Formats: sequence, structure tokens, C-alpha cells
Amino acid sequence: MMKIKHFYIYLIFLSSFSFAQVKAPAPVGPIPNADQMAWQEMEFYGFIHFNMNTFSNVEWGYGDTAAEVFNPTELDARQWARIAKEAGMKGLILTDKHHDGFCLWPTAYTDYSVKNAAWKDGKGDVVKELAEACKEYGLKMGIYLSPWDRNNPYYGTPEYIDIFRNQLTELLTNYGDIFEVWFDGANGGDGYYGGANEVRRVDKRSYYDWGNTYAIIRKLQPKAVIFSDAGPDVRWVGNEHGFAYETTWSPLMRDSIYGGMPEYAKQYAQGQEDGSHWIPAEADVSIRPGWYYHESEDDKVKSLENLLDIYYKSVGQNSTFLLNLPVDKRGLVHENDERQLKKLAEQLKSDFALNLALNINTESSNTRGGSEKYAGSNAVDNNPDSYWATDDAIKAASLVIDFKKPTEFNRILIQEYIKLGQRVKEFSLEAEVNGKWIKLGTHATIGYKRILRFDNKIATKIRLNILDAKACPLISNIEVFKAPSIVDEPIIARSKNGMVSFSNPQKGVNIYYSTDGNDPSLGSNKYEKAFYIDKSTLVKAFSYDPLSKRKSDMISMQFDINKKLWTVVSPSGSKKRTEAIDDDKWTDFQMDDGREIVIDLGKKETLTGFSYTPTQRRWATGVISHYEFYGSTDGKNWKKIAAGEFSNIIANPVQQKIMFKNSETLQFIKLVGTKIMQDTKPVIAELGVITIPSNQGY
Repeated sequence: MMKIKHFYIYLIFLSSFSFAQVKAPAPVGPIPNADQMAWQEMEFYGFIHFNMNTFSNVEWGYGDTAAEVFNPTELDARQWARIAKEAGMKGLILTDKHHDGFCLWPTAYTDYSVKNAAWKDGKGDVVKELAEACKEYGLKMGIYLSPWDRNNPYYGTPEYIDIFRNQLTELLTNYGDIFEVWFDGANGGDGYYGGANEVRRVDKRSYYDWGNTYAIIRKLQPKAVIFSDAGPDVRWVGNEHGFAYETTWSPLMRDSIYGGMPEYAKQYAQGQEDGSHWIPAEADVSIRPGWYYHESEDDKVKSLENLLDIYYKSVGQNSTFLLNLPVDKRGLVHENDERQLKKLAEQLKSDFALNLALNINTESSNTRGGSEKYAGSNAVDNNPDSYWATDDAIKAASLVIDFKKPTEFNRILIQEYIKLGQRVKEFSLEAEVNGKWIKLGTHATIGYKRILRFDNKIATKIRLNILDAKACPLISNIEVFKAPSIVDEPIIARSKNGMVSFSNPQKGVNIYYSTDGNDPSLGSNKYEKAFYIDKSTLVKAFSYDPLSKRKSDMISMQFDINKKLWTVVSPSGSKKRTEAIDDDKWTDFQMDDGREIVIDLGKKETLTGFSYTPTQRRWATGVISHYEFYGSTDGKNWKKIAAGEFSNIIANPVQQKIMFKNSETLQFIKLVGTKIMQDTKPVIAELGVITIPSNQGY
């Protein structure tokens, strides 16, 4: 009995000795420091663009708007923080000073700040209010301080650098812990500059003496990461769409880059396999077309499908996701933005609700030293500090996840153990379906996190193949999910011929609609194919996923008589003139000849009004602000029916509806632009008519 006992003790000893002899993998290339890791693990956080630009209705202020113009009527930083927290964000970065130089805190180094604003009689401090709100809601706070200052008379001189650093010091010492300091690459150009009204250029490489500026941050906020094109800690992803790339390396040739360099986006944004420094990517994008709030963009908030796509192409492609919320003139995140954020949060929660691969059976083609410490099971144990590793000589290997039964999935999440460097250069995924392996796809880098989306698959096994790596691959985490369908409002469209159709971004989602003015239900018309509308009709619809039983918000659209018989009589000659009557607001017609358009409706109609939609392009041009509207039964004898101004259309270029004093029977209509935005050529995205009686509403 004693001999058997001693034998087992001996086996345990040998096992322990063997376990101890398996060396840990050596780091490969640059690796993240602790602060970079903490930043990467935040994954999703918010930008707040709110400043003088909000009130001057521009993206880049010139620096000459009077300080007293800044006057939010309901500013509530707690609302910003609450919405960010509910959306799943981990922090907020505020534009404390943008390029126009206006400061959101009462800085001692310029008069162009909140201390001279009408808001709170000059006694307010937006940065302080946000710092307190972030603390209350458990969010980290970051600062954006523009190096360029179009207001400051000293910009471009050595004196300005002292001002800039003093402002930076104020922000780093008076508002608690800062997790990120954000420096824009836009530097130098035209500006107010204290009344000089001139162009000032600076050497972007040397003017700011960045080394000594960074030293201030290291001293006052040692845990903060610094963002710019070149880092030194975090880099710009190279676009403002929020997308990282199929190949996204965290290492970067940092010493070859400077902030604002023209060739950065094409040559450096994706990082480099053999980069000299660890500088991971941050993907920034606004929830609207613009970074600052513009009333004209209230109906242009990104859809759930768009936001979800950005998430998967940022966090899911080895980047972080920085989503901008343009606070409005009230000082609040707009209701439309909040609604879309809630949808995103709910969808992401559903997408990643159940990890089907947690503690599942695994089998690897190679395990480092045969040790359990580096076994494939470490990739599915939900422990970020354990990982599957191969022997040093093995740079291509595979890991099989065995469900033991057919399992449905559509998402696979993979993470490398990046504390020892980013390694994987190429990988593929396969699924065993009915005993046969099928290829799901081949991809490039993994990095901190890679999330792949598929149509629904049912498989018994999944195999990760590392095809090439810089050194032995280290995979810390693999997760598998079955995400539900996107249930977003359907998109309603009508062709010039009067055919109404619906579309939805996700397969398997049903659409129910009504045309009688009542709210639709699951017992209403189920959309199967396009249908014809030839008269004034209110269409209402919603999307419904029969599997998850989830229903979207309802959307409605008022249609009037269709434009099947319509023709543009004048101006003639332009092939694009029909785009003014194609029932598509995303196309438009610029009238190069004159300021009037004449349309033949094809037959006599009883009209109670008309509608005008200006261009819906990102930057509005040719908007008709004042008009005259005429009607005729024969195209020769004209009657002026209405004239006036399209209310607030320059600031808010959306469809305008004008009701007549009395109904008119007409076959020809004429719109004349009597005043055009910036006195340019008039542009019409869509011209329509109204037939519904005014007492019934429109």
C-alpha cells in the first residue's frame, strides 16, 4: 500500500516538474502597457460635441462669434451621462475647446469662454458639470482640447504654446481623473485671430513641441492615454465613418507620423505588422452626419442597422468605438439620438446574451509543451488571463470547438492574448455540418477582439485555423452566439409610378402595414409585394420578428396622388430634370437655366397645397427660401396661388408643405424661386402636390 502511495506522489512530482519546465511564450513586438489595456477594455465610449458651433450652426467656427451667444436654456450634463450609461458607454470625452477657441470652462488664459457667455451670467462651467455627472454615473471622463485656436491673437507664435499648455494644465488639475486626452489633427489656416482675419500656417511637426506638452499630461494625469494621428498612446482609425479594417494592426511606425499629415489615412491608419510602438486604433463617428447639432439633421440620425454595423466594424475589428452625441441648443442630447442609442443597447445585449461555447469541449492540433496551462480549453473558460498557446515553432495550428450536437449560431468572437503582442496574420473558420466541414471565411488580423457575423448556421463543431502568425499564436477567448434578427422600422418608398414598397435590413423579419389611417397590428396586411397608391393615403407600418416576438416602433408616411403621368415642361434639355418628380428625396435637380420649374400633372387635379423638398445632401446648396407658386389649366394662362417664405428652411432643409387658402383645379403647376440660399442656382429634390382637404390635416 505504501509503494502505491509513493508511486502516486512520484507521478504528481513528475507532473509538477514537467508543468514547471514549460516556458511561457516570450513577448513579440511592442506590447500594451497597463493604461492602454484599461482603455482597450472600455471598448465603447462617447464623444460630446457641444460648443459655440452649436449656436452658430457650423462645424468649424471662425472664432469671431461673440462669447455671449453661448446660452443653452436647459443644459443638463446628468442627462448626457445617464444616456451614455444606459447605452453601454464607459466614458465621455467633451470638446472643451474646438478650433474656434471658445472654452467651456472659465479659463484664466482667454476671455473667449463661458465666463463671458450669457449662460448663467458668466458663472457656469460645463466641464465641471460633466465631471460631476460622470462621477455620479460611474463613467470615465476625457478631454478634447484643440491645438488650433482661430480666435487667439497669439496663435502661430511661441506665446500661444504657453497659453495652450496653461489651458491644458487647468483641465488636467481641476476636474478629477482623466482617461483620455484627445488632440485633433487640424492645425492652422484662416481665422479671426483677435481681429487679424488672416491665414496662419504652422509647422505641424515642430510648432507644438509635443514632447514637452505630453510631459505635462504624464505628470498631472499619468494614467491618461493620449490620442492623435501618431499617438503616442492611441491613434486615429483614419476615417470618420467609425470603421476599422479587415487588417488592423495595433503596432504602428510611430516615429514616421505626425498629427495632420496628409498621407496618414492611406499609409498608416491600418497599423503595421512590424510597427515599432503599440498604438491601437480608435474609430470615431457621429450619430448624425455632422459632429455638431444642426436642426436640419433631426431626421438623419443613424439607423439601428447602421449603428450596429459600425459596432461590429470597430470593436469587432480590433478598435474601440467612439460615438459622438451632438448636444443641442437646449444643452440636451436630442430625443431622436437617445431613441437610437436605446435600440443599439438593447440589440447588443440580445446579440451577446448567451455564449454557446462557454466551457465547451475543445481539441487543438498542438498545445504548448503538452501542458494543461496552455490547453485549448483556456480559450473557452471566460478567463482573460488564460490562453491557448502552441509550441514556439508552430505558427499554424487549429482549435476545434465541439458542441456534441447540432447548434445554431451566427456570431463568432475571437480574442488574442495581446499582453504578449499581436501575432495572428491570417486565420479561417470552418463549421462541421452533417459530418462535412464547410468554410465560413478567411480573414486577416484578430488583435484584442474580432467578431465575425454570418447568416444562421447549424453545426456540430467549429474549427479555428490559424494560417499564419508572427510567432506562436495565443488565443485567450472564443465565444459563439445566436444573435436575434434586427427589428428596426421598415423603410417605406414609392416609385414615380405609384408603387409603394417596404424594405428591412434583416432576413426573416415580417412587415405589417395599414392604409386606412388606423395603427397596424399583427392582424393587419402582411407585406408580400409592392402595391399601388394613386390618391392621398397615410401608410403606417412596423417590423416583427416571429422568432423573438420583438416588434419595432411604428413608422408612418403620408402619400398623395402619384406622379405616373407627370412631366417636366421646363426647363427643358436637362436629363436630370425628372429627378425633381421621381418621388425620391435623395436625388435632386439643379436648375442651371432660370429659377422656375413647370410641371404638367397629366390631367386636372383638385389641389389644396404643394410641397417642396430641398436637397438632402450633406451640405445644402441652392435651397429656395422664398417662393411664388402658380397654377394653370392649359399651361398658358397662369394664376398666382401662393407666395412667401419657407419657414426656417436654411437651418432645417426638410420638406415644406404649403396649404392654399382655397382649393384649386389645375393641370399645370409652376414653382418660382424668388430668393435662393447664397444667391446660387436653385435645387429641387422633390416637388409634390397636396389634395387632402386642409380641414382634415396633413
